[in-house]
This record gives sequence, C-alpha cells and structure tokens, in this order.
Amino acid sequence: MNEIENIELKYLNLDDYQELKQAMIESYTTMPDAFWQEHQIKKLTEEFPEGQVVIKVNNQIAGCALSIIVDYEKFEDNHTYKDITGNYTFSTHTNLGDVIYGIDVFIKPEFRGLRLGRRLYDYRKELCERLNLRGLAFGGRIPNYHKFSDTLSPKEYIAKVRRKEIHDPVLNFQISNDFHPTRILKNYLEGDASSQDYAVLLEWSNIYYEKKSKKATTNKKVVRLGLVQWQMRLYKDMDEMMQQAEFFIDSVSGYRSDFALFPEFFNAPLMAGNNHMSTPEAIRELAKYTPEMVLRFSKLAISYNINIITGSMPEVVDGQLYNVGYLCRRDGSTERFEKLHVTPDEAKVWGMVGGNKLKAFDTDCGKIGILICYDVEFPELSRILADEGMDILFVPFLTDTQNGFSRVRHCAQARAIENECYVAIAGSVGNLPNVQNMDIQYAQSMVFTPCDFAFPTNGVKAEATQNAEMILIADVDIDLLRELNQFGSVRNLKDRRTDLFELKKK
Repeated sequence: MNEIENIELKYLNLDDYQELKQAMIESYTTMPDAFWQEHQIKKLTEEFPEGQVVIKVNNQIAGCALSIIVDYEKFEDNHTYKDITGNYTFSTHTNLGDVIYGIDVFIKPEFRGLRLGRRLYDYRKELCERLNLRGLAFGGRIPNYHKFSDTLSPKEYIAKVRRKEIHDPVLNFQISNDFHPTRILKNYLEGDASSQDYAVLLEWSNIYYEKKSKKATTNKKVVRLGLVQWQMRLYKDMDEMMQQAEFFIDSVSGYRSDFALFPEFFNAPLMAGNNHMSTPEAIRELAKYTPEMVLRFSKLAISYNINIITGSMPEVVDGQLYNVGYLCRRDGSTERFEKLHVTPDEAKVWGMVGGNKLKAFDTDCGKIGILICYDVEFPELSRILADEGMDILFVPFLTDTQNGFSRVRHCAQARAIENECYVAIAGSVGNLPNVQNMDIQYAQSMVFTPCDFAFPTNGVKAEATQNAEMILIADVDIDLLRELNQFGSVRNLKDRRTDLFELKKK
C-alpha cells in the first residue's frame, strides 16, 4: 500500500459501481460471486442515499457500508437475509421504519488494520441519531465457527469469543463497537460455509431516540433545578409563611427553573403557637395545615409554570402520623410521597410511623424520585427507583448538626454515582428557639452528579453557602446520563451481578 495522502467518507455513487464490484470480489474470497448487481446498487442509492457510503483512500475505494431502514417489528427474531432484504430487492426499505438494518460492510484486505471499519460504523450511528431512529441491527457472520462446529454449539462459540478464548475477527470487531449479540440466526445467509450458515443478530440502541408523540409536548433534555435553602423564622400565620414560599417560587421560576425543591418540615415555624401542648400534640396540630398548603402549592405550580416538590409536612391518616410531601406538577396534577424510614427521634418524640409507598414519578422532564432525608441513607430505595427509570433524585432534608448533615450529604453523593443519576438535596438553616424539638438547623443544599469525564471531577454540580438563606440554580443534562450508561468508564447499573443477587419491591 502506498503512502496515505487522504481518507474520505463519501456517499456511494452509481459511477463507482465497477470499482465497488471489484472491491467486493477481493473482500469476499471465500464466497464466489458475492457482489451486488448494478441494478441493486442503483435501487439502494435512489431509495436511501444517506445509507450507502464508501470510504476512499487516495481516491480508491477501501471499504463500503450499505443499509436500509425497516419497520423492525414486522420481522421475526429468526429472520433470514432474504427476508430482511425482500429477496435482495430491498422492497422492505421504508422511510417510516424505526431501525437501520446493515446490509453489508466490508474493507478490502489491503486496507485492513487502519480502523476504517470503525469509521463506517460511527457514521451509521450518527445517521441513526440524526434520523431519530431506534437503533441499528444486522446479522453478523462468524467466519471462524467452522473450525469449532464439531465441538461447540453457536451459543458456546459466541460465549468463548466474548471471553476472548476464541478469536473471531468479525464478531470481536462488532462487540468492540458496542454492538450486542441478542440471538442466533439459523440459515441466515446462504452459502456462508465459514459460518456454517449461522449468524449473530447484533443490535445497537440509540440512547437519544425519542418516540414520536402525538401530543404537543416537549421532552426536555437539559433540566434546570431550583433549590430553596429555607431560613427557619417565626411567622404569625400560614398566610405569611406561604407568602415567603411564593417569594422563593417566584425567584426560581424567574430563572426558568423546571423544579423548585423545598426542605423537610419547612413549615415547622407554625408550631410556635403550640408550646402549651405536648410535643406529639403540637405536631399533630401542625398536620391540620397540610391539606390547605398542598392546595396552595398546586396553584403556585400552575401560575408560575414550575414543578414544585413541597419538601415534607406532617400528615395524619387513619390516626397514624406520617412525614409526607407532594409533587405539584405545573399541569395541575399532584402526587404524594412518604418518608419510609423515620428516625429514632421522630418515632420517640412524635410517635411518627414510616410510610410504605415507593415509586418513581413521571414529569415533563423525565422520571424523578423523591426520598425524604433519612431515606437516602438506605441505598436499596434509590436503586429500585433507578430500575424504574429515575434520572433525578430529590432529597428534602432537615438536620440539626453537621454530623447529621454529613450523613445525608455523603449518602446522597453515593446514590448519584451508583445509580448514574443526579441528586439534589435541600435543607433548612437558622434557629427556632420557640419550637420544641426544632431548635437548631444545619444545611448546605447541593446538586450531585456521577463522577466521569462528562461531569465535574468531584461529582458536585453546584453547592449553596453553608447555613445561609438562598436559592441554588443548576442545570443538569439528561443525555449525559444516557451516554454514561452506555459508554462510561464504569457502568454501575449494567455491571451489576444480577446472576448473584436481585432487588425487588414486595
């Protein structure tokens, strides 16, 4: 091979046909007459020109990739090459399909070793993303299988290839390019004696794919979070306290935030008038405000066009005292969440009991989870939410000492790493000398990220000033989570040994 002067990726042109034919003959020496006819290439370039590309080295064809778009659900999992190509007519191509199906990829022998095949696959992936298609698929040959067919089944062969015990140049290459074997295809390609007529169905999923919606809605990829670091102070009544809450909602919505997060028990100042009662009686009196406060927050969510996580409030249900909060969406809907693990102090002083509802919530910014304070210290909860598709975990908290804050802070950051999600925590600051069991607070509201190249090296996206009343605004990119899940330096969710353990809700 002469010195390389230039490498170009170009659309296949019918004028290239004779050179393309010769390149195929040289590439498929074990499969006589394995080249496309001119009328077939003409059909492909007319029907789907973007899907047919060649890579040229010094203006000479060095490799080629051919593909069509198919409605993938119309083909059975055990389809053949004839099926997928419409008996080589490409009548199966449709611009209304959802998957790019690879018809052919080859690199001429003299140009192998230059990683040109990777360029062709990278182009297909970029095309898939640009066309908003669900993914790529193709039947991959296993040309070394004939050497082992007497002793190994195709499944055993593939397993050994994946463990690097057997070298298969084609399958090794596909796996290294993030294609995942999903099943064995029998009698896939006629005349492929090297593969014993077997192939491996390989698939790649487009993590940016957005299913077309019939509703006039937007699926946000960059989400703006507004955290309220709430100053505990005395209020004469609920109206005055809600006026302060509206001030913060107005502030974060002014920055076009998608969420406003309040701390745990932010309404505790309203207990100041209950000092003549016992502590359990005082907090049950506070619980009487909860229905009205939820109603007001819901109205504020609509009027300020923001999703509000109300922090938490006491609520009595069937005589039992719970620590609960509400997700008030900007479309007017509300959902309730509960603190599942109450602290020893909450149980002892107030007689509070833990809830039993755990779920991820759908929002116009994707799925979110909400855990109240102590709950974030139990990793099983957030892992279940991650399995349900959670992208952002919100943690309203209340801690009185730096020790308590450190537990919440470090556990929350661990949840971001192990679940490949964002975690936002918001707490209260200041003092309430006239409220029993609520006298001091310590907080630093923060937004945590996973730790990889696309994120801050310390995993902290934003942090408030310690023990100061303020708001914290931070943008989080959901697409970065998708990339991390597929291509991260480590992949905590994918690499779990589910063959050894499982985690499920009862």
